Amino acid sequence: MGRFRRQMFENYTSYSENTTNDERYNLAYKRVRRIKGFYSHLMIYIIVNIFILIPDTNQVIFGNEEFWRWENFSTTLFWGIGLAIHGLSVFGKDIFFSLNWEERKIKEYMKKEANQKWE
Repeated sequence: MGRFRRQMFENYTSYSENTTNDERYNLAYKRVRRIKGFYSHLMIYIIVNIFILIPDTNQVIFGNEEFWRWENFSTTLFWGIGLAIHGLSVFGKDIFFSLNWEERKIKEYMKKEANQKWE
């Protein structure tokens, strides 16, 4: 393992040993609140956009208006972009890599190197 990674791993283990249960609880509580906030935002997004798009569909069914116009989807598009940014801020790198992915990979490679026999 390289010097930089070894130092990073040692810093991480010393940090995890120094944190108390109260600090861990507070960090977990804040994380759960952020996730709950995102899901609330998503629910409101879906409900409001249903109410925006249903009248537009009724106009198309009963009238001669075109459904696929910019005005019908501009709110949905821009709010969706904001929702995606909110999701990235909440889940961040966890979308592609879990919180302990890097640590697992380091241990996996360390174990592989330890088991490797050089002749």
